[in-house]
Amino acid sequence: MRKYFKMNLLKQITLLITVVILISTMLVGVLFSFMIDNLVKKYTGEQALIVAELAAQNEDIINAFDDEDPSFVIQGIAEQIRQTTNADYVTIANLQSIRYSHPNPENIGKPTKTSNEPVFQKGEPIIYSGDGISGPAIKAKTPIFNKQGDIIGVSSVGFLINNVENQIEYYQHKLFLLAIIPLIIGVSGAILIARRVKKLTFGLEPEEISFMFTEREATLESIPEAIITVNTKKKITSINKRARELFYSESLMIDSVITEGRLNDYVDEAIESKRSLTNKKLLIGKDLYVLDASLISENDEMKGIVLTIRPLSEIKQLTNEFSKISEFTENMRAQNHEFLNKLNTIYGLLMLREYDRALKIVSSEVSERQDIITFLITSVKDPLIAACLLGKVNRAKELHVQLTIDTESRLDCVFDEVKSNHFVPLIGNVIENAMEAARFHSGQNSQVKVSFTDLGKDIVFDIEDNGEGIPPELEERIFQTGFTSKKGDNHGLGLAIVKNSLEILNGQIYIDKSELGGARFTIVIPQENLVQ
Repeated sequence: MRKYFKMNLLKQITLLITVVILISTMLVGVLFSFMIDNLVKKYTGEQALIVAELAAQNEDIINAFDDEDPSFVIQGIAEQIRQTTNADYVTIANLQSIRYSHPNPENIGKPTKTSNEPVFQKGEPIIYSGDGISGPAIKAKTPIFNKQGDIIGVSSVGFLINNVENQIEYYQHKLFLLAIIPLIIGVSGAILIARRVKKLTFGLEPEEISFMFTEREATLESIPEAIITVNTKKKITSINKRARELFYSESLMIDSVITEGRLNDYVDEAIESKRSLTNKKLLIGKDLYVLDASLISENDEMKGIVLTIRPLSEIKQLTNEFSKISEFTENMRAQNHEFLNKLNTIYGLLMLREYDRALKIVSSEVSERQDIITFLITSVKDPLIAACLLGKVNRAKELHVQLTIDTESRLDCVFDEVKSNHFVPLIGNVIENAMEAARFHSGQNSQVKVSFTDLGKDIVFDIEDNGEGIPPELEERIFQTGFTSKKGDNHGLGLAIVKNSLEILNGQIYIDKSELGGARFTIVIPQENLVQ
């Protein structure tokens, strides 16, 4: 069976970066080599022209043209210029192209190998490459003028190609040696980068990372709770299917930023405090959820937050039972607290042999509780509403608030079970707020009065207290999520739940001044939206 060579990520990255750097270095080297070649040739041509013009402007050379033997003077001067400028030859010729000077004295008196006509005709210097008697060279020719401005000869200077190429090869060799340095640095950097990448990926190969990512996405999507991860700038980095469904109306998606609402407040709190949050109430649409925020940390530095959002009831199928159990638990807790206090009082009276007073307390308590239970059983047909009111009576005793239910009140209708689960928290929250307001403002003289009726087409609840009241400018704000005048966590949701329940039941709530001195909340809900 054929075995294929498999290269790990470290070797792949090192090889790839090395190849890229090698190719880049080679391309840059070739480019610079061409540039050096062109620059050296251009510079050599310009240098040849400067030397030619230097010779053409020499007065001794110009004057020597009138001598019987011009080469006697011109040869020495031309050779001196050639040696000074490192030119390969400096040739002076007359209008008939007869040489007056040449590095090889045997060529003096002979015609030049290349034509000088372009210089004589235009009277301008030229630079070109061509073959001469000394071999291929980069040449420059310029006319020689006498004092009257007439052309009397030509100055020709050349640098042999062989010498120029030797100079180019010298520069290219230096360039090659310099190119080795970035190549070595690049290969070393490639190894370091590859090791860094390997460390950041925990030594995993690409296919392993790909599988883990797919596995993570599948796991995240399968979680029934809403999961959202955000970075420290509140930008969403991942969001599962349940969260997308839950925040569909707010268009939350990857790369979007959380900027508004209660969710934004919780994210800000977690980022600023750099600590996890648990069991935070969050109202989404018409339903209440619980939020947990866990920190994502790396090297003791916070990188982001994982938000877990689940229904308050945890199991949606048990929402109805949860509501009943919650009311029952609150009722039992309040009764237990109240009965324990009274039991201690009765025990003390018995120890003091105050039997008549102990009997009077027992009779009073039995009578009072029996009256309340009897009233609720006969006046409120819906058991869930009756249980809620009984729970608030016991809660009022625990808070030392005088809660009075108008004996003329009556609810003969039985509510739809689903709608009842919205109505019970509505009534419960308003009564609870009234007791808190009365207790905070009036202390031991706290009073709350509740009355209700289903006469006509509407169900009407009146809840009054002797608290501070609601200023007109706050009547709308108190129903906003997060608004509260209380201290501590998990406040600012009660009246927001009331508002959402009213929208579901198509009801209304009115705020007025109570005869008790505080606020009066009047809740009006059409019977057709509640009754079975």
